[in-house]
Amino acid sequence: MKAVVVTVSDRVSRGEATDASGPAAAAKLDEYGFPEARVVVVPDGVESVRRILVELVADHDLVVTTGGTGFAPRDVTPEATRLVIDREAPGLAEAMRAVTFGKVPHGMLSRGVTGIAGSTLIVNLPGSVKAVNESLDVVGPALRHAIELLIAVETDHNT
Repeated sequence: MKAVVVTVSDRVSRGEATDASGPAAAAKLDEYGFPEARVVVVPDGVESVRRILVELVADHDLVVTTGGTGFAPRDVTPEATRLVIDREAPGLAEAMRAVTFGKVPHGMLSRGVTGIAGSTLIVNLPGSVKAVNESLDVVGPALRHAIELLIAVETDHNT
């Protein structure tokens, strides 16, 4: 199964900051059975994110984004994702937000969505390394099975 990470950040894309969340997501994905996920960086913006998502879903089973899920005016990753997905997968996003309740006061401000584009799963993560790790620890155990269902691999559910 092939995964890719998209870091959404104006500052990183301009070389003004170092990407920490993208490599953290790739490392965490490796732990959950998605080795060698490359990291792509794009600036914030509906069109830049939509364009890269459309390009990547053609060749990947899993696309994970980091950044652009908050309340700032340029945080539009969820809006771009909704333009690409065919169906939402709200349980994954709900589970990631739920893990922060009572622990991280601002965790509930994440607007990330998850959904299916063709046979590819797209997962929006917040942009901090801590949030990336916490979020993937919640949904990571379910990702391979979700993708197996999407690509029609024989599982206990469809035999």
